Amino acid sequence: MKAIQFNAAVPRYVFGLALSKIFPSVLWRGMSCTYTADVPEPTLPNAEWVKVKTRLGGICGTDIGTIHLHTSPYYSPFSSSPFTLGHENVGTITEVGSAAGTFRVGERVVVEPHLWCAPRGFKEYCSYCARGETNLCERTREGSIAPGLITGACRDTGGSWSSTFVAHTSQVYRVPDGVSDENALMVEPFAVGVHAALQNWPADGERVMIQGAGTIGLVVLAALRVLGSQAHITVLARYPFQQKAAERLGANEVILTKGLDTYETVAQKTGGQVLQPIIGKRIVAGGYDRTFECVGSDASVDDALRLTRSGGTVVLVGVPGVAKGIDWTAIFAQELTVRASNIYHHAEPYLGRTWKAFDLTLDLMARGVLDLGWMVTHRYPLDDFDRAMREVSARGSTGMIKAVFEF
Repeated sequence: MKAIQFNAAVPRYVFGLALSKIFPSVLWRGMSCTYTADVPEPTLPNAEWVKVKTRLGGICGTDIGTIHLHTSPYYSPFSSSPFTLGHENVGTITEVGSAAGTFRVGERVVVEPHLWCAPRGFKEYCSYCARGETNLCERTREGSIAPGLITGACRDTGGSWSSTFVAHTSQVYRVPDGVSDENALMVEPFAVGVHAALQNWPADGERVMIQGAGTIGLVVLAALRVLGSQAHITVLARYPFQQKAAERLGANEVILTKGLDTYETVAQKTGGQVLQPIIGKRIVAGGYDRTFECVGSDASVDDALRLTRSGGTVVLVGVPGVAKGIDWTAIFAQELTVRASNIYHHAEPYLGRTWKAFDLTLDLMARGVLDLGWMVTHRYPLDDFDRAMREVSARGSTGMIKAVFEF
């Protein structure tokens, strides 16, 4: 079968870094770490696994960061290359192991990509997995499958950027009949928003800023609103189509940053004051109570610290690379609380219950409370991988929110 694979071999990595600024397409045309290959279908690691035929495979910002070699090398020991990319998914079960419980061939499912203790064959879980905090699993290099934090970064599981991948039954969730493929594809990214929101819940009336109106910024906004937040939420967006999406999802206001003095605007809206240090970037004395940083770039993280009020909270949701040019002084000078939100887990607190993030998301969708299918704006066959990468890189001019490979 055809698959989009990533191989972290040092020569490929160095070659891609050296030439990508001149020829960006070198990063996905086989000369660097990412390439199209014909590979065998992955086999079931044991009887507790199922095989899934991909219907839609989402293109995530972290996938693009990996392809563009922006992702920190910190993650490299927690993967096993060559691996097939793709962790956002919806598919149909085509093969069921003899110990896979009640799952049946033909069922439509989404797969939670975490490769925590259960998929790795451990019956006694690590302390984090035992508490449901599967995103912090200590054994992602151990067990019965190769190292990998998630499906789409492990050579044994395959990924959704191919027609077939495999999953342990602990990862598999049935899709209710009334939930479309497009909504099901959005379960994984929305779960990111669920975790960020519930672990960093703002008080009613709190002034919240969401930096970035790409998929992650929008799902954080959607999660806050759908789960009941009454905070005053401002979204920083670059493009008018992002502004419309944020307004649709319940933002109180959207600031279009392109060509705008964001610092002056934030100061005006929050009653703050823009100050100029002797050298370097400006500061807003004042700013927002809570900032969700959903871009992951150095500049955006630095801005988050400068646009949050004294005693406020900055939540890092966007996946950063190796940070450069960030002045951390504001953390000390203003006693900021800086928190990280790492994907999602099985211990999300909501309405007096503890939920798995995927269960909560599918419940909201099945009850008609949550509809995100409209965010899937662009579709590509896997044969159009080159075009997909070019258009994802120019998403501002294409009106792209979520792109998918369609099988």
